[in-house]
Amino acid sequence: MKTTNKLKILNDPIYGFITIPNTLIFDLIAHKYFQRLRRISQMGMSYLVYPGAHHTRFHHALGCMHLMQKAIQVLRFKGVEITEAEAEALQIAILLHDIGHGPFSHAMEHSIVDKVHHEQISLYFMEALNDNFNGSLTLAIQIFRGSYRKKYMNQLVSSQLDIDRADYLKRDSFFTGVAEGNINSERIITMLNVHDGELVIEEKGIYSVEKFLVARRLMYWQVYLHKTSLAAEQLLIRVLQRVKELVDNGREIKASSALSFFINNRINGKDFSKEVLDTFSRLDDYDIVAAMKEWQFDDDFVLSNLCTMILNRDILKVKLKSEPVEEGKLLKHKNKLMDKYNLTLEEAEYFVFSGEVENQAYNLNEKGINILFKNEKVVDVVEASDQLNLRALSKPVKKYYSCYPKGGF
Repeated sequence: MKTTNKLKILNDPIYGFITIPNTLIFDLIAHKYFQRLRRISQMGMSYLVYPGAHHTRFHHALGCMHLMQKAIQVLRFKGVEITEAEAEALQIAILLHDIGHGPFSHAMEHSIVDKVHHEQISLYFMEALNDNFNGSLTLAIQIFRGSYRKKYMNQLVSSQLDIDRADYLKRDSFFTGVAEGNINSERIITMLNVHDGELVIEEKGIYSVEKFLVARRLMYWQVYLHKTSLAAEQLLIRVLQRVKELVDNGREIKASSALSFFINNRINGKDFSKEVLDTFSRLDDYDIVAAMKEWQFDDDFVLSNLCTMILNRDILKVKLKSEPVEEGKLLKHKNKLMDKYNLTLEEAEYFVFSGEVENQAYNLNEKGINILFKNEKVVDVVEASDQLNLRALSKPVKKYYSCYPKGGF
């Protein structure tokens, strides 16, 4: 009988060689639920602005696992007791932290299912995998949920300076070519420690943390909240919205079986049975793109034009301002469209709309990033830093956008 060598080494463009440490983690990576992440883009529609941004959630998850291995090594070297079972659980928790993302990641988070966050779906996947692997993920699930007694372990997975952010900022910076996001994640991890059961950064690492927070702010304005990406994501949300509206009015819309299920059924958190989870696991970016390639020829004016705009990158005109958009200005654009194409107000609103975005690099109301000084004193990074702009980075900044056609379709 043929046996597979499960202790593999993978080559990553960011970190070089990544090792798969044991057979359980290999089997999790090989599972169809995880392999699906190869078909989920990390940055949604950002490739329309940054052509290199075609990396996937699969890349990101493996990078996170690698950084977690480094963090475990560093903490053990500093005398923090981490058992083999805990080390394995930490790697599994970070490996699977994004497994619940739907097509195009955050872009369609609330379009496919109704008000169910991707972290909740990740938990459903972990619980299903735990059943498949005879309870081997129980400790990883406790760490992911934050219910394990060693709180710093959850902070490694989910906090304001976690392994997730340490990877995605560096990775997204690399694939977009936006140098401002290129943080020194290895340096940050080298400065990690545990004090009174909480995750801290040693005093020497304060400048790396400052750079991390500044990079996060710049990446949000320059990449994640780029106005063209925003407009494209809004068009994508409206494609699904229009399809569901047409289906509710008795139209039959062609799509893959998995996508058809979510178009024809309103699924919320209570509806996630094993069968629904399996159907969700068959959904990826390709379902959406293939559907839009068909829908661009639909008889419905709204659906066909929304799909054509995305596929051909003929995105709406976008204006970003510091003040809310006046409704009167939007109404002018809506009236123009209604007259030109004989549309109803509801139909025109698919192409003319406004919204707001918020950027907050550091949240003082959440568990903070603590700096450990040599005298054992622990201070929040904002208080510890001599950088006056760190306090400014903790204040949320809102911007308001308006979208409308560039003068016809």
